[in-house]
Amino acid sequence: MTLRVLVPALLVVGCGSAKPETTVPAPPVTQSEAAPVVAAAEPAAAAKPAPASKAKKVRTVEGITEYRLDNGLQVLLFPDPTQSTLTVNITYLVGSRHEGYGETGMAHLLEHMMFKGSPRHRNVLKLVGEKGGQLNGTTWFDRTNYYETLPSSPENLEWTLDLEADRMRNASISPDDLKTEFSVVRNEFEMGENNPQSILSERIMSTAFLWHNYGKSTIGSRADIERVPVPALRAFYDRYYQPDNAVLVVSGKFDDAFALDKIEKLFGTIARPERKLAPTYTVEPVQDGERTVTLRRNGDVNVVGLAYHTVAGTSDDYPAVEAAIDVLTREPSGILYKKLIETKLAASMYGNSMATHDPFVAEFGAQIRDAKNVDKVEQIMRTSIEGLAAGKIDDKAIERWRVATLKDIELSMADSQDIAVELSEYAALGDWRTIFAYRNRVAKVTAADVQRVAKAYFKASNRTAGRFIPTKESDRAPLTETPNVEDYVKGIEGGEVKEQGEVFAATLDNIESRTVRKDLKGGIKAALLAKKTRGGKVSLALAFHWGDEKTLQNKNSAATSLLGSMLARGTTKKSYQDLQDAEDALKAHIWISSSTDGLTLHIETLRDKLPAALDLAAEILTQPSFPAKELEIVRQEQLASLEERQQDPMTIAFTTLQALTSKWPKGDPRHVDSIPDQIAAMKKVSIGEIKQFYKDFAGAGHGELAVVGDHDPAAISAQVEKLFGTWQTKKPYTRLPDKAWGVAGATKSVDLKDKEMTTLAISHDIAMKDTDADYPAWVLLAHILGGDGGSRTWMRLREKEGLSYGVATWAYADAFDAVGGFGGYAIVAPQNLAKAKASLLDEVGRMISGTVTADELKRGKDTWIKDQDTSLSNDSYVLQSLSTQAYRGRTTQFTKDFRAKLQAVTVEDIARVAKKYLDPKRLVIVDAGDVSKQKAK
Repeated sequence: MTLRVLVPALLVVGCGSAKPETTVPAPPVTQSEAAPVVAAAEPAAAAKPAPASKAKKVRTVEGITEYRLDNGLQVLLFPDPTQSTLTVNITYLVGSRHEGYGETGMAHLLEHMMFKGSPRHRNVLKLVGEKGGQLNGTTWFDRTNYYETLPSSPENLEWTLDLEADRMRNASISPDDLKTEFSVVRNEFEMGENNPQSILSERIMSTAFLWHNYGKSTIGSRADIERVPVPALRAFYDRYYQPDNAVLVVSGKFDDAFALDKIEKLFGTIARPERKLAPTYTVEPVQDGERTVTLRRNGDVNVVGLAYHTVAGTSDDYPAVEAAIDVLTREPSGILYKKLIETKLAASMYGNSMATHDPFVAEFGAQIRDAKNVDKVEQIMRTSIEGLAAGKIDDKAIERWRVATLKDIELSMADSQDIAVELSEYAALGDWRTIFAYRNRVAKVTAADVQRVAKAYFKASNRTAGRFIPTKESDRAPLTETPNVEDYVKGIEGGEVKEQGEVFAATLDNIESRTVRKDLKGGIKAALLAKKTRGGKVSLALAFHWGDEKTLQNKNSAATSLLGSMLARGTTKKSYQDLQDAEDALKAHIWISSSTDGLTLHIETLRDKLPAALDLAAEILTQPSFPAKELEIVRQEQLASLEERQQDPMTIAFTTLQALTSKWPKGDPRHVDSIPDQIAAMKKVSIGEIKQFYKDFAGAGHGELAVVGDHDPAAISAQVEKLFGTWQTKKPYTRLPDKAWGVAGATKSVDLKDKEMTTLAISHDIAMKDTDADYPAWVLLAHILGGDGGSRTWMRLREKEGLSYGVATWAYADAFDAVGGFGGYAIVAPQNLAKAKASLLDEVGRMISGTVTADELKRGKDTWIKDQDTSLSNDSYVLQSLSTQAYRGRTTQFTKDFRAKLQAVTVEDIARVAKKYLDPKRLVIVDAGDVSKQKAK
């Protein structure tokens, strides 16, 4: 199906979990209320510039080298010459666990304020965007981190280090900034309130933890967020944002000596504070009886959740807790999976735990579509979890968990950018080396260990149950304590350092010069980029297309969309479980997705495993067994997802927008199905329909192969030809033509009861191809209007007016047909919808008036190109680009030519194109949310 409204990733900053439902408005802050909440908090020592100190090397473990500055700053350097980017990640060892009474959400709110920058670095998002970089900040129980990824250069490294050193002590925390950011954080709060599973988990946590701050949502309570006085926020910042409470990580492509020199000069002059941070000391008592919580809200799917107190992330027993959860919930071998999913009592289920500084919980949950099954599902969950210790735990189940876990660790360690950010989590446990200590303990877990921890913690008196009921005899879990992290990491020397890979310049010219393009048997156009990567990582994408406008008419959309999932559920030689085990043994991830006119295979693995992984994928594609029982499992999962999505403001806004702007009739493969129509099709589809569609259409004949990473292009090409060269579709492919419908303007509101967030979406189509002369100016117009953190709509709706958590606009045009358009969205609180809509449309009108300046145009060009350059260092992006180029019959030369045309765009071009194509009267405007709350003040 061709979707004519493209939805980009949300342009947002900051993160947090769901929040309470409080809706009481905050009264004006009085003079007395403006005093710091924690009167006893010691102010930071007066800033006395210190002479730059030399970094002292502490240790090196598996390529990561630790240094210390005299002021207490911990520095970790992880050079990776295979990257074309560098990442700077600074972690402050403060999260919601450290918040005092009345301070809930303060760590997260401070994270938001840090993006306002400092007097020298104002509006960090905009500054980093102008350098072609990406950034984010996140807050969790035990830490807050900020990271930036930029194109590798000494100038960018020095600038980023200067930014973080400046923000450490000179952040702008002003009343004006706080005033606008209040509503942005509230908007994020409201987003979290819309997910039944998330908000139920929050309620369970607050019931399970009576005293410890792990029971409080990181994002905080609405009242605390809205009433926090600036002096209290500043005191919190001064207390924790200091060098002796921070871990600085630099990874990617950089020179060690240069990095150390700049760190010493920029961070080494920050004085060590005189205050001493006291450790948190609250210990959650042993739970003395079952606890229950019930949440009643609008929705379609019932959710049951159970939580059991366990251990801290640095406990020797923590990996065994994870293994116990896996034995219960792994798909498809898990005990709960077989009892709940295969029997169709539940649509989905899950289990998880998190490695935290202090003891946490093991949490389980299930989604149930039929309310009559709720009691039975909860009873099965209770007896299965609490009876785990009494049954026999299969050694194969433990080994299956171990292989999968170690695979994920190895693949993660192969990506220096990922590890740079993930080290925040391990540092928050007390020592960054816990990543290796955890890996070593995973390798030693036995079935007896799992049985022991299950007996200790999975018991009725230790249970908190929740839904979207005291034991007569006390049977309590033992009190757990936070282990000594020095004992935990004692003796850690690390394993073998991974293969480093090659220094690769991620430029269009170099990518093209290294890419092998060829035509393979089976109508497959190949583009293969071979390069040495860290750990030998490689990614492959193989797409097949079939059918035409006539043969694809009146096909059940559920049959075509479920084909990919059903292919992966078993072959004539292997069961679903066998396939999962084989995938783990090959250290591979294999995904298959399908649509009406084709399917796509993705493989991610290591060089020496790729041939075997490709053989396994070919077996999945060409020898499926289509087990009927698996269809019912997949159907239940998809129905639960669809029923949840039909209450999601973002999904409904854009689905409605697509339906209004595309007029292909029902039965046509390009028709946009509504969520209710998708649900009806999903309920109706049979295994026979899926088998028949596969028989009629599946096969090669027209496709694309893209491979990026460590591989042999000639060998992989030959293998693909051998596996798929004679696998021919019976329905040859002819591309489905599309067109711009010229839809007249329209406005529609979709009422979604009890939703705390509203999505505003806008669009109108135009007749344009991406080769048209006006397309470069069209792209720049939308980028200047809402393409990044320095754009007009972002600066107005988020930064100035504080109306939206995320806002963006974009332009698009097809490569084959004259189908283009303009789109945009804003995430707002319902009561702010009218203001946000007026501001968004006003900015569209200003663009038509020809108000773009030369400086705006220059910045737009620079940020657009830098963003594209940064993306070239992402192998997933390059993989998709090579596949798309193969489909369109293009090379990177098209991209180079387009960049040249974009650079030639003038202010006059922007004004002309805006007046020619942008028409407010033709805008289709949709909002989805609780209409009754739009009138609230």
